[in-house]
Amino acid sequence: MKVLISADMEGATGVTWPADVLPGTPQWERCRRLFTSDVSAAVTGFFDGGADEVLVNEAHSTMRNLLLEELDERARMLTGRHKSLSMVEGVQHGDVDGIAFVGYHTGAGTEGVLAHTYLANSVTGVWVDGVPASEGRLNALVVAEYGVPVVLVTGDDRTCEDAKGYAPRARSVAVKDYVSRYAAVCRTPARTAADIRAAAREATRLAVRHEPVRGGPFTVELEFDAEHLAGAATVVPGVEQAGPRRVAYTSPTMYEGIRAFKAVTTVVSAAVEEQYG
Repeated sequence: MKVLISADMEGATGVTWPADVLPGTPQWERCRRLFTSDVSAAVTGFFDGGADEVLVNEAHSTMRNLLLEELDERARMLTGRHKSLSMVEGVQHGDVDGIAFVGYHTGAGTEGVLAHTYLANSVTGVWVDGVPASEGRLNALVVAEYGVPVVLVTGDDRTCEDAKGYAPRARSVAVKDYVSRYAAVCRTPARTAADIRAAAREATRLAVRHEPVRGGPFTVELEFDAEHLAGAATVVPGVEQAGPRRVAYTSPTMYEGIRAFKAVTTVVSAAVEEQYG
């Protein structure tokens, strides 16, 4: 049995502030150890539950945040950019039985610690077929096309609530409780490591591949905080303006949908001006 862990950082233990997740800051240096603790606990729990292999896919920012030397020694880690399926790279090879979203967060425009979708700002909302979509929901739609269930989600309490909508059978662990976008009531790393390990152990029995879900076509909409960003996004083929600050595109599969999403957010990020956004 092989489990893939998609590891993001905003939903890690103790993380509440932009500097906590911004590579190169003193706070990031501290928080990357807390992040590594969460991920290592999940690895250990999956092996406790009978997994034969656990691959960790680094999914935050530069994708070079986890401390390999502090992970459970049985893990393997995919680190660095650029990857075909970004946050869920590795799921496409047909040998993954279950996936865990560790350190995840809620989507842009919703309540949650460091809530956003791909871009830290600029994106104010994302919808798939009219349903608000966090990174968790987007990635769950992708992995479903490979017959891989989401078996574990960790993050703040709002993230765990969000997961009920896209992975209702998954185990979840809230490592902190939302107070505001930049504040939370946090549990200690000793407590969260124990909770994540126990949940991962239980989640292992859910790691059973199913028939691929062919749910397309998918219509994806993105809303931005400035009109010029919507205009910039339309240089991506198939992306059309759907309002002053909104664009939309339709993809036959979510594999193509998430790749188009990456293209749109990359173009939009390059169009943001330092002072005026």
